[in-house]
Amino acid sequence: MPHTFTLSNFRREAAALWRLAWPVLIGQLATVGMGVADVAMTGHTSADELAAVSLGASIWSIVLVTVSGTMMAINSVVAHDVGAGTLGKIPHAVRQSLWKALGVGVAAMLLANLATLLFDYLYLSPHVQRQASLFVHIISIGLPPFAAYRALYGYSTSINQTKPVMAIAILGLLFNVFVNWLLVFGNLGLPALGGVGCAVSTGLCMWLMLFAMLAWMRAAPAYAATYPLTHWEWPHWPEIRSMLRLGLPIGVTYFAEVSAFGAVSLLVARFGVVEISAHQIALNFSSLTFMVPLSFGIALITRVGQSLGEGDPAKARFVAWTGVWMSLLFGVLSALGIVLFRDQIARAYTSDPAVQQLCAHLLLFAALFQLSDAAQVATSCAIRGYKVTRQPMQIQLLAFWGFALPLGCWLGLAPGWLPWTPARPMAAAGFWIGLVIGLTVAAVLLSWSLQRLSLARAQAKLRPAPN
Repeated sequence: MPHTFTLSNFRREAAALWRLAWPVLIGQLATVGMGVADVAMTGHTSADELAAVSLGASIWSIVLVTVSGTMMAINSVVAHDVGAGTLGKIPHAVRQSLWKALGVGVAAMLLANLATLLFDYLYLSPHVQRQASLFVHIISIGLPPFAAYRALYGYSTSINQTKPVMAIAILGLLFNVFVNWLLVFGNLGLPALGGVGCAVSTGLCMWLMLFAMLAWMRAAPAYAATYPLTHWEWPHWPEIRSMLRLGLPIGVTYFAEVSAFGAVSLLVARFGVVEISAHQIALNFSSLTFMVPLSFGIALITRVGQSLGEGDPAKARFVAWTGVWMSLLFGVLSALGIVLFRDQIARAYTSDPAVQQLCAHLLLFAALFQLSDAAQVATSCAIRGYKVTRQPMQIQLLAFWGFALPLGCWLGLAPGWLPWTPARPMAAAGFWIGLVIGLTVAAVLLSWSLQRLSLARAQAKLRPAPN
């Protein structure tokens, strides 16, 4: 049987996946590095400013990742066309994806600003509440260009052009750090805006990345055969609806996971500045390590989609599980690294001794879920390569809102109206235990789903056609 598992086949496919994934990885790390820079640079101003940025970033992250997932439909659409050799369909799909991005980006901007009303119901000081709300109001100007950028990002990676997204993300990171340095601390005679300076920097950076991507596509020969911006095209609603049907479940899937983490940030806020700051640092670093299996996953959408477009589901199955095993191997390494260097990680983010101590403790929980987090993102992306998006959505909703958040609230808040609760609230640690359990549930169910789907498609191809 073709594409059977042998060590040489695994090495060959792993090498192909890595060639596609490593520029995506560097680009993803640079993108997440913007958030790391925001938190780390603000952490050296004051604990109040760090708490405000942490809360504002929790809203921003939920909306940003949901937009990213909703725009991801273009990845599998273009990958299937590349595999099938129908390159002429790609420019139209990308143009319609940009129209979709306009609507998604504006809606996301409005929702992000409305979400700041949640801060009225938290136990926050007036200064922290005011700064967190202002952070979201300003940074939301970056959501429409971000949605358009993710449409072009998906198009580029699916035609095997991943180095441009790497270069543009590095440019964005450098811009973000420099403008943060100017505005957070008030260098070169500019006013010291604290956390608000991070919002200005990141919002502007989204526009810079969009224009840089458009310029690269215009100049690079690799895009010539499928260049989408050759002429004006009005929205084609059937095409947009089709991509929404494919993309919205991915957006909801991303929302289910990130909103659970974001809800935890909002709930932890009631325990004070030290708890929320330590929690946000541990979460921020975990999101950094998460970029590695996510990059494998983005490469998997392309590789699996192209294999299916070629009419080779056996190859798609082999590609999918190779990517899953690569992600799991990284999960083992990242867990060991977090356990060994958790104190150094905490000190790199903040100079506050109390925040450092609690952060090092929370990082132990982050180490626990490295394997399950790697497995769930790789399997869900592989499934999306099959253009199946609703089942991963249902699994993620169950895992995070059926397990992770309820268990976290039970352990973290210890509500007295339940028949049995911990003797005292476990605060941030209780919520992290819930997250570990939720990620494990997601990993198990998504692995089972990928196994059934990939095997069924491969076996269907082998069956003789009816007479």
